[in-house]
Amino acid sequence: MKSLKRLTGILSTMLLVNITFQSQAQASGSNLLFYGLAAVALLIFFFIVISVADNFMVIESNESGINGEKANMGLYPRLSEIFSKKAPAYLEGEHTYKLSKGYDIPLEGKAADHVDSTTSATRFAAMPPDFIGLKPIPKVVVEVGDSVKAGDVIYFDKKKDRIKFVAPVSGEVIEVNRGFQRSIASIVILADKDQVNRTYTVPSEGASREELVEFLLESGAWAGFRQRPYNVIADPEVTPRDIFVSTFDTAPLAPDRKLQIAGREDVFQAGVDLLRRLTPGLVYLGLDGRETGKTAFSNINGAEKRYFIGAHPTGNVGVQMHHIHPVGAGEDTVWTLDVNAVLLIGEIFKNGRYNSERVVALAGATLTTPRHVRTYAGANLGELLKGNTLDNVRVISGDVLTGDAVGTEGYLGYYDDQVTVLTEGNEAELFGWLLPLKPRGSVSLTIPTFGDFAATTNTHGEKRAFVVNNVYEGVMPMDIYTQQLMKSIMVQDFESMEGLGIYELVEEDVALAEFACVSKQPLQNILRDGLNIMLEQG
Repeated sequence: MKSLKRLTGILSTMLLVNITFQSQAQASGSNLLFYGLAAVALLIFFFIVISVADNFMVIESNESGINGEKANMGLYPRLSEIFSKKAPAYLEGEHTYKLSKGYDIPLEGKAADHVDSTTSATRFAAMPPDFIGLKPIPKVVVEVGDSVKAGDVIYFDKKKDRIKFVAPVSGEVIEVNRGFQRSIASIVILADKDQVNRTYTVPSEGASREELVEFLLESGAWAGFRQRPYNVIADPEVTPRDIFVSTFDTAPLAPDRKLQIAGREDVFQAGVDLLRRLTPGLVYLGLDGRETGKTAFSNINGAEKRYFIGAHPTGNVGVQMHHIHPVGAGEDTVWTLDVNAVLLIGEIFKNGRYNSERVVALAGATLTTPRHVRTYAGANLGELLKGNTLDNVRVISGDVLTGDAVGTEGYLGYYDDQVTVLTEGNEAELFGWLLPLKPRGSVSLTIPTFGDFAATTNTHGEKRAFVVNNVYEGVMPMDIYTQQLMKSIMVQDFESMEGLGIYELVEEDVALAEFACVSKQPLQNILRDGLNIMLEQG
């Protein structure tokens, strides 16, 4: 509409100029100027008509369910389509979504594309705070000094006692740490040199869905299932409409998921086969369409494959779900898993043992050698980072947008496969944003970034008035009015929260919008408050 008004204004001005010149022309003079301006005005008029028709066609295609992000249904091609790179040949005939919105923060310190086998940890922790909705004081069934195997139950939720949480490694329980109001913060295990895994008698091929669910609950693998809406541990009493797995990560300095299943493709396939037996719907795999060729994930059978091309947050399972088959209100429930959860389930059903092994990216410009390492869930971060100078830095379990600052004495989160180290931004910057003297990431073209840069934790500003702008819509490839949703959460307008799509979002989906926010609003915390409110309301 803005462009239409602008063109209309130009057309009116040109006609006025045209009339003025015509009135001043001598009777015997040339009318070339008049005809020239008339021709230009006519061209602009036709351009306006075509633009309006193009906009109406796009609107109609969106209302008909044809997504404008993945298919241009207008009259003429967009500039991004003309100058964009041609999609790889292997995507021909595949379900492909090309998302134009998003932003890749160009950070230094990406992990090398191989796995270092020399790095190890001796202490591992199981942490109840990793699980949203879990009661802060679960029932702990081990004591300091007890010996456990990898997969042995160590605590469970008092409210949902069927869901068991298990030891990530075998060894001796050396600490049971408590946090706020005596809540359980972590249960620390000193790992055995030679790991001993709990083994299982796996249900037969003819086992019912109910039998499979009970087995998964007892095995300790159930914690890997997360439920949308709310992103809480899946309710075993609910049958999901579909199950979604994202096989790639687009977050800053994210790990290479191809390294995570290298040599374990059969285990991942076993995990997917099990997922198919848990839902009457479909199992969707979100794959990276930016790869130059097919990966191991492309060869997985029994799942619906969907390829995605675009900047972060394209790798988020919530974004993929939004474009494939969104989750809504009411009884509409889906489950999501990450690659490590599928591998853990596959290990149990294929090899009959609990194995929380995972490949983790150690990333950040301050590290001597950013790399991938092989370890287990809950590893101590200080031991993984041993050999690096860690003065005046922030050690994060996860990525820079959604991770938790836990320090070198902290442990790897259950759902994390990345450790990020950033320099603390505690030094004043001359003139700040007015005269940016250091490279920084910005979604605005007023501060261009040339190449990767070493980021700090400096936010370059403080929390301020919640101003109205279109920054969120520019970085979120989802048809959701993020700012209006956040404001409805802040005033607890339940009807608006539901109507604006709160059930489709979790914290990671708005993390990039929080980074881009000119008002410095804690969008992830606001969203979690809203989700908790809706969960309590039932």
